[in-house]
Amino acid sequence: MSQESPFINSVLGMQANLRSFALKLTSDKDAAHDLVQDTTLKALNNEDKFVDNANLKGWMLTIMRNIFINNYRKTVRENTMVDSTTDLYHLNLKQDSGIETPEGAFAVSEISAILAKFPKDFSEPFNMHVAGYKYEEIAERLSMPLGTVKSRIFFTRKRLREILKDYQ
Repeated sequence: MSQESPFINSVLGMQANLRSFALKLTSDKDAAHDLVQDTTLKALNNEDKFVDNANLKGWMLTIMRNIFINNYRKTVRENTMVDSTTDLYHLNLKQDSGIETPEGAFAVSEISAILAKFPKDFSEPFNMHVAGYKYEEIAERLSMPLGTVKSRIFFTRKRLREILKDYQ
């Protein structure tokens, strides 16, 4: 009968913490279960990369977060349409967005023209959000505090509503 290593016992002892964090990330019990399994497997396969005396919980939660982000980005890439317009504006818009109709194309170009007049500090986070990026990803990519990103997206959306209030 072989005895399991202290590392394996520690990793297996983290399952409750991993499950809790996975549920926060995914908001889905089955997806959380899969994420816990993927994280556990990756941690066990990379035991040699874990430094003794390091924070095992932090290391494993980082692995989980990275797996979650990579899976999310893969899903976004798989669901992204190729945009053949000259200004690449329609990138990441759903097929049923209405841009195929003359009225829809006019609306998109009008909104795009309005957004082009906004300061880049406001339009860039807003465009990234519309393209499907999460607030945290936008904050990281633009090197902005999370609260600033949320605030700028909120105010851009609010300003667009004011400008386009008579449009409907």
